[in-house]
Amino acid sequence: MSGPLEPGEVHRRPEYTAARLRRALAEDPRTAELGIQVDVRGEHVYLSGTVSSQPCKEHLVAVLHEREPQLRLHNDVRVVEATEPDDTEVLS
Repeated sequence: MSGPLEPGEVHRRPEYTAARLRRALAEDPRTAELGIQVDVRGEHVYLSGTVSSQPCKEHLVAVLHEREPQLRLHNDVRVVEATEPDDTEVLS
């Protein structure tokens, strides 16, 4: 069992940093993303998941860099663009 946290230690723990960053992505109107995984390892932040466009992917980095500029971001998010179906589905 670990002892009490030192002042400011809560803000340095990876799980708290990841939670703050996920919240920033969910609340910022440029991203409003809930399905992005955030993994913090030291000064490195790894993003994974999918978004609908390249601008959305770029906004993820912008939002997090504004919030925590000292962290090194690794954006492994994939862009999966939604397209119109080729054929009309017939329901019977």
